[in-house]
Amino acid sequence: MASKTLFQSIRGMILPQSNCVNEAGGRAYAMPPKQALAQYAATGCLNATFYASAEDQLAHVLTLCDQVEPEFIARVALYAREKGCMKDLPALLCAVLSVKSPGLLAEIFERVIDSPKMLRNFVQIMRSGVVGRKSLGTLPKRLILQWIESRTDEQLFVGSVGNDPSLADIIKMIHPKPATESRAALFGYLIGRDYNEAELPELVRQYLKFKRNTNPGKVPVPDVPFQLLTSLPLTSKDWCQIARNASWQMTRMNLNTFVRHGVFEKQEMIAVVANRLRNPRQVQRAKAFPYQLLAAYLNINADVPAEIGESLQDAMEIAISNVPHVNGKVYVFPDISGSMRSPITGHRAGATSKVRCVDVAALVAAAILRRNRTAEVIPFESNIVKCVLNPRDSVMTNANKLSSLPAGGTNCSAPLIHLNARKAQGDLLIYVSDNESWLDSPCYGRYGGVSATETMKQWQLFKQRNPQAKMICIDIQPYASTQATERADIINVAGFSDQVFQLIADVAQGRSSENHWVNQIEQMKL
Repeated sequence: MASKTLFQSIRGMILPQSNCVNEAGGRAYAMPPKQALAQYAATGCLNATFYASAEDQLAHVLTLCDQVEPEFIARVALYAREKGCMKDLPALLCAVLSVKSPGLLAEIFERVIDSPKMLRNFVQIMRSGVVGRKSLGTLPKRLILQWIESRTDEQLFVGSVGNDPSLADIIKMIHPKPATESRAALFGYLIGRDYNEAELPELVRQYLKFKRNTNPGKVPVPDVPFQLLTSLPLTSKDWCQIARNASWQMTRMNLNTFVRHGVFEKQEMIAVVANRLRNPRQVQRAKAFPYQLLAAYLNINADVPAEIGESLQDAMEIAISNVPHVNGKVYVFPDISGSMRSPITGHRAGATSKVRCVDVAALVAAAILRRNRTAEVIPFESNIVKCVLNPRDSVMTNANKLSSLPAGGTNCSAPLIHLNARKAQGDLLIYVSDNESWLDSPCYGRYGGVSATETMKQWQLFKQRNPQAKMICIDIQPYASTQATERADIINVAGFSDQVFQLIADVAQGRSSENHWVNQIEQMKL
C-alpha cells in the first residue's frame, strides 16, 4: 500500500507550491509583475533596507516597468502619490513614462508632480540617466515650464527651499520667459542675476527687509519657509511668530526646536500649537501618516508641555478615523522580529528616520484594536509573544507597548499555528509584516522550494473551521514576495499610509475580490 504519510487526502483547496526564495532564505510566492510594481511603489523610498540595497530596488523597479503596460505604470504612479503619499517612486515612474509613453506622462504630470519637492525629485532622476536618457527632452521641459508658469510668484519663492537640484537650477535649465516684471525680478533673485528689487513680490521684499535688519525684534517675521530663517539671529519673539506662521507638518517636526527657543514659555503659544495639531482640517490637509504622529509623540522631550503631547494623541484619533469597525472576530498579527527594527523608509546617510517598521506594525495593530475592542492582537517573531493590551488605552500607549517587545527571528505561520492549536474561530486575520519568514519554511537543498509555505498550510487548516474567513497581508517593505499567495480569501496589500485602513474596510465589508489591490489601482482615472 502507498505511504499514508506521503499520500494522505487533502481537505479544501490544493495548496500552490512556493515558487521563489525570499530575501531571508525562506520559501515564498513571487508576486506577479503588476502586484510587485505596486508593492515597490507603495513602500519603496530608494534607500537601503534590511535585506536590499537602494540599487537593488531601483533595478527591480525598472525591470518590472518593462513587464507591464505603460497605462499601469501611470496608474501606479498616481496611486502611490495620491493614496500612498509617496515621493521617490512616483517621481521615478514619471521619469520612466517620459521614455515609454510621453503622452501618458503629460496626462498625469500635474497630479504626481504636485509640489516643488516632487519637481526636484523628477528632475534629479531624469538627469541621473537611470531611465535611459540624461537630458530632460522636449516634452518634460514643456511640462516643467507649464508647472512653473502655473505657480504664483509667492508659491515659487516659498518652494525655492532645497538643493540638488534647487528650483534655481531648474529655472536655469528650462529658461522660462517671465510674463511680468515681478516674475522677472523673482527669477533674477533666485538665480543670482541682476534684478529690480522694487519689482520683487511683496513676500520676497519682506524677507529681504527682515534678513537685513540689524535691530532684532523690530521687523515682523515674514511668512516664509522655516528653513529660510533658521540661519538668522532670531529673538524669542521671532520664534513665536515663526510658530504662529508654521504649517501643520513643520509644527509636528519642530516641537523640540520650539522648546529650545522659548516658544512654549507663553501659555498663549501652547494653545496656538496644540489647537493646530489637533485641528481635523489641518491634519487631513497635511496628509499626515499615523506613524508620523507616533514619531512626533515618541521624540518630544520632557520640556514639551503636556498639552502638546495630548494634542498629538487627539491628532492620532483623527488620522486613523477611517479604521473600520469589523463585524465578527478579528485577529491582528504585528511582526516584531529583528528585521522589523530597520527604519521604515530605509537607511539614508544623515537623514535616516527614527521610525522603524515595527513601530508601524504596532501602530496599525493598536489602531485596529482601538476601533474593534474585541479584536485580539497576537505579536510574533520566532513564535508568538504574549502581550496584554487594554483597548481603552490610547493608540500611542498600545503601539509603544507592542514595539518595545523583544525581537527574534521571523516565523509568519506562528500566529496561525497558535490559533489552530486553540481551534479558534475567526472572520478576519490581518498580518502587518515585511513577509520575510524563514524559520517555518527554510529553503535548504536543491528541492527546498517544492512545497507550500507553512503559512498557507496553516491557513488551510484555519479555513476548514472558518470557511468564510479572509486574510489580509499588509507588507510594509519593498520586497516582491509573499507568504500567502493571492486568491479570493487572501488579499496582499502594501504601504504605510492610512490608505491600508480603507482597504481593510473594503475586505471587511465584502467589497473585495481576487487581486483586489491591483484592481483598485487599475481603477485610478488617468
